[in-house]
Amino acid sequence: MSERTSTRRNVLKAAGVAIGAAAVPTAAAASTEESEWTAVKSPVGGTLYDVEETSEGAYAVGDAGVVLERTAKGWQKILDGGPSGNGNNLYGADVTDDGERLWFVGSSGAIGEYDVTTGNLVDHSAPMDVTNNFNDVSVTGEAGEANVYVAGDSGKMYYSFENGATQTWDYVTPGSGSAINAVDFYDDRKGHIVDGNKSVFYTQDGSTWDKIGLADANVNFYGVDSDGADDVWISGGGGMVFHWTGSRWVPADTGDAGLRDIEVEDGVGYTVGGGGAVYDREDEAWKPDTTPTGQNLKAVCRESEVEIAVGAGGTILEH
Repeated sequence: MSERTSTRRNVLKAAGVAIGAAAVPTAAAASTEESEWTAVKSPVGGTLYDVEETSEGAYAVGDAGVVLERTAKGWQKILDGGPSGNGNNLYGADVTDDGERLWFVGSSGAIGEYDVTTGNLVDHSAPMDVTNNFNDVSVTGEAGEANVYVAGDSGKMYYSFENGATQTWDYVTPGSGSAINAVDFYDDRKGHIVDGNKSVFYTQDGSTWDKIGLADANVNFYGVDSDGADDVWISGGGGMVFHWTGSRWVPADTGDAGLRDIEVEDGVGYTVGGGGAVYDREDEAWKPDTTPTGQNLKAVCRESEVEIAVGAGGTILEH
C-alpha cells in the first residue's frame, strides 16, 4: 500500500532526540525568539477537543457536538448538536486523504462524516449498537472510500473498511481493556494507538494489534502521531514526549504540563497541554512558546497558512 498522500493535512509536531530525558527551559528562561501565539475570537465557550485541516480550511470540534469552521470572517459555528443532534460531546476528528470529508467521534457512540465541499452530514453513530464514548478517530483513503478507525473508551478499537457503512463494522480489544486515548494511521491499514494502561500498540492490517511499549514510562499517554513504522511520537503526563525510532524509545522531558496532543513532521512540530502550554521543536531541541492563555489546550494542527491550537473555554490560538 502506498504512503498517505501529500494532500493530507501537513502537520507539525514536537519531538526529542536525546538518549536520556532532556530538560526544557521554563517559559521565563526561553529564547527571545519565542513564537507568538494569538488568541482569536471563538463563537463558543465550551471545550474544543480537536482541530483538523481539510481541503476547505481548518475545522474544530467540541462540547455539545459543535463543529466550527475557520473562514475569512473568522471562526463560525456550522454544526450544533453533533451528528445525531443529541448534543453529544465530540472528542476526536480526522480527515480523509483528499481533505474532503471530516470525520468526528464522541460521547454515546457519536460518529459523523461531514462533506466540507457540500455541507452534507452523514450520521454513522452507534455502530453495532455501541453507545460507549469514543475518544478519537483516524481515517485513511479518499472521500467515500475510507477506512475508519475509532478508539473506544471501553478499550476496544472499532473499524470499518467500507466507509462506515452499516454492517461493515467490527472490533478488537488490543490490550487490557483500558480506554484507548488516541489513534493515528500513517498508511491505509498501518498505525498506532495508546491506551490508559501506559501501552502503545501497532497494526499492519488495521485489525490485529501488537504491543511495542512502553516499559517504565510512569506517566499516562494522551496523544499519538504515527508517521511510520519507525517514526512514532507519544505525548503524555508530566510533560513527557517519547519518540519510537524503530529500535528504541527516546524520551524528552518538557516540564510539568500534561501534554494532550502532538503533531510532528520531519522532526519539527508542536505539542500542547495543560495551562496553555505549547512546546515546539526546531534544530533537534524543544523550547516553550509564549501563549496568551492559561486554559488547558487539547489539540494542535498546522493549517496551510497558520498553526492552530484549541482547548478549554472555547480557546483558539493561532500562530
